[in-house]
Formats: sequence, C-alpha cells, structure tokens
Amino acid sequence: MGETTIRDVIVPEFFDKYSIKRTMELSALYNSGIVVNSQKFDELASEAAPTHNMPFFEDLSGRAQNMIEGQEVAANKITSNKDVSTTIRRFTMHAATNLSAALAGTDPMAAIGDLVAGYWARQMQLELISILKGVFASTSMKDHVLDISGMTGKAANIGAESFIDALQLLGDAQGQLTGVVMHSATKSYLKKRNLIDTQRDSTDVEFDTYQGRRVIVDDGCPVDGDVYTTYLFGNGAIALGNGSPVGHKPSEIARDPKTGAGIDYLITRRVFILHPRGIAWQNAKRANVESVSPEELEDKTNWKRVYEPKDIRMVAFKHKINQADATL
Repeated sequence: MGETTIRDVIVPEFFDKYSIKRTMELSALYNSGIVVNSQKFDELASEAAPTHNMPFFEDLSGRAQNMIEGQEVAANKITSNKDVSTTIRRFTMHAATNLSAALAGTDPMAAIGDLVAGYWARQMQLELISILKGVFASTSMKDHVLDISGMTGKAANIGAESFIDALQLLGDAQGQLTGVVMHSATKSYLKKRNLIDTQRDSTDVEFDTYQGRRVIVDDGCPVDGDVYTTYLFGNGAIALGNGSPVGHKPSEIARDPKTGAGIDYLITRRVFILHPRGIAWQNAKRANVESVSPEELEDKTNWKRVYEPKDIRMVAFKHKINQADATL
C-alpha cells in the first residue's frame, strides 16, 4: 500500500479556488477594507493584455451662470480621462518535505491550503508596499505626502498632532481615511505611550486602532535610516483582481523520484492586479511584457495621478520615532 502524497489530497479545481479565497481571508489589508476585490478587476486580470485602460468622466466644473432675460446660456463641456492598471504575474515552488509537519494534521488539504495561502497573503502585501513606494515617489502625488522627518528633535516624531496634519492633506475628505499601515517599531512607539486602542468587531475578533483608524502592521513599510513611512488609507483605495487567463494553471504537482524516497513539489501561480485607484500605470519602464518586476513597481516614472486629489484615498506620512520624546 503506497504512501499518501500531495497528489492524493490536492484536486486542482477545488484547491485553486480554496487557496485564493484563503489568501484573501488571511490578508489584513483585505479584511480592513483597504483592498477590495471585484468581478470587474478579476476580468481585467484575466485579459491577455499586460495593461488595462479604464476611461472615466471627470467631474463637472465651472461656475453656474447668471440668468438674464433673453441671454443664452453658454454650454460647459464634460471631459474624460483614463485610469490604467497593470497585471502582475508571480509563481513559486515548495517541496513536500517542507510541508511534512502540517500534513500530519487531520485535514492535509486545509493544512497545505493555509500554508500556501499564508505565503501568498504575505507576498501580496510585499507587492502593495512596492507599489506604494513608486506611487508616492511620483511628482503627481507630492501633495499626498507629509514629511516631518526633517524637523528638529521631538517635532520629527509621529504624534497626535502630526497625524492630524497628515489627515488634513485630504482636507474635508479626510473622513475617507479609515486605516493606517505602519511598521511594527512605529506601533510599539505609540503603544508605549498608550495611544493604541484595542477593539472587537461583530465576530469578536480583536483589532488595534489609532485615532479611530484600524492599524495594520507591516515591516515592509519603508525605513530609510531613522525615517519611517506610515500609510493612511480609505476603504477601497486599492482594487484587487484575481486573474484566470487562458492557459493559466494556478497550481501543479511535480515529483522527483530520484532523490531519497522521492520529493513532491507544489507549484503555485498568481495572476493579479493590485491597483491604487486613480493612479494610472504609465508603463514607462518595463523590461518584460509578461509581467512587471517589484523594482518597476517602485519606479516613480511608472505612476501618475489622474483622479482629483481628494478622490485619492491614500496619504504617506514620513516621520521619526526615536528623537527626544514629545508630549503626545
């Protein structure tokens, strides 16, 4: 009687849907509402094209005219623009020996699914951090960046007042900013000063907030010397599309029978879009048509704001945490 292998527990048509669903369930950014999946972006990510145009009408402008007897009204035009997203393609391979501990459980399918989904959830956050680096380096987004790191002493630290200044970059639209992504060192700095609150949602799951905004911790947030970048987001600021283009195989099993008793390999692939709404991909620097690299996502010349400033639900806040302490 042969041993049970990964081949015996993974049925691709079920496993693929399960692992993608679990990836989203395990993503703090998805659960916070910052990243939102939609059928529209699933369809875009499934297209053969490497970039996707999304035209839109710009808001009406111009002052209402005075009404005078016998005087004709002059017509104001409506203008259009386009947002552009790009598809990202990634893959990885894991050996069965690395999964052996998890496979000892009662549900090997769930064990493998959780390990792969957890991996991809972390990878998606890394991809988003790369995108944000490029987006906020773009000259078109300079009015969405607050940098207090050059101030003297404690004035360079993140704190209640400076955080409000970061919110104020969106003016009367600042209520849209509902989440904050920060480095663990930044959270620890705030927590030591009793500025982090813990709350529970309707399912009794605990989460942290800062000034009423949900906190997501990610050590991928940029750190340049002693300067930290914290990101503020609104719900749906990032669009997610899970693609399934023609010929795409989200998962495959391979086996090497020549090594020891044999090694099974699980190959997983993701074709997806992570798009900051209103920041159009410029495709200015791209080496391969199939996919963009993390370095290309971080390139400022590849991004340009096309929405009105207050319609961009993202802010970058650069600060320090280790200067002479402040009264917070």
